[in-house]
Amino acid sequence: MKLLQFFKENKLHLGVATELGILDVSEAGKKYNVSVPGSLQELLSAEDGMKTVEAVTSRALEVKTTELFLSKEEIHYAPVVTNPEKIVCVGLNYIDHAKESKMDIPTSPVIFSKFNNTLSAHLDYIPIPEGAKQIDYEAELVVVIGKEAKNVSKEEALSYVFGYTIGNDVSARDLQFRTGQWLLGKSPDGFAPVGPFVVTSDEINPNNLNIECRINGEIRQKANTRDMIFDCATLVSYLSTYMTLKPGDLIFTGTPDGVILGYAKDQQVWLKPGDEMVVSIEKLGELKNVLK
Repeated sequence: MKLLQFFKENKLHLGVATELGILDVSEAGKKYNVSVPGSLQELLSAEDGMKTVEAVTSRALEVKTTELFLSKEEIHYAPVVTNPEKIVCVGLNYIDHAKESKMDIPTSPVIFSKFNNTLSAHLDYIPIPEGAKQIDYEAELVVVIGKEAKNVSKEEALSYVFGYTIGNDVSARDLQFRTGQWLLGKSPDGFAPVGPFVVTSDEINPNNLNIECRINGEIRQKANTRDMIFDCATLVSYLSTYMTLKPGDLIFTGTPDGVILGYAKDQQVWLKPGDEMVVSIEKLGELKNVLK
């Protein structure tokens, strides 16, 4: 199932992408007199949240209740998760990216974080912070945790994943490398766009997905998630050893080579206001944002 969150009259709604358009789950609940989750977080928290959403979706499709469906053009997208407890990021998780960054190939996952202020949605404009000059992109597969995970094995790790979405770990390299800690360059407002959809884990093999980033239409990154040094199961297991993963937590799993940071210095043309970033991942769709 392909889910999303969107704003309607300044209120957050849960949606399902179908062949008839985007089903407004809240409106479907009212129509059929069924209590439904109003957000992805509520869905993850409810014992039968997914079953309820599947039931109202099937009913709406069966009877073709067209007034419950919206076109994609009508949607004001929200981040697929709006208030995760954690946004965990993995650095240097593709060998060629580590090489282009002139950093050692990691023997354990390189972990850092972002905060909720960085979350933005498909089609959102992302502001460049004052004084930052070296703005870069990072196309990434993002894991959405579905249930609490603590000390889980690699073999069982993916059963704790609700689904997968697209992310762009937007980075201000001059801020990132101002000190030995990357946080400042990774956490300006809006620097973690995610979406437009989260696709449930039963439909996705995270170990074999084509991933691409285009800047103003030009392909800059092109790889496959099978090239990860540490795959999604390894990352979920590793992180759960040291921190309890909660429903709705996001894990940015790393970016392939092709970022501006990896170019020769005389060829580095950093992003500027008006530049369009499009990240696409097989079976997940396209995430588009413009800098301002």
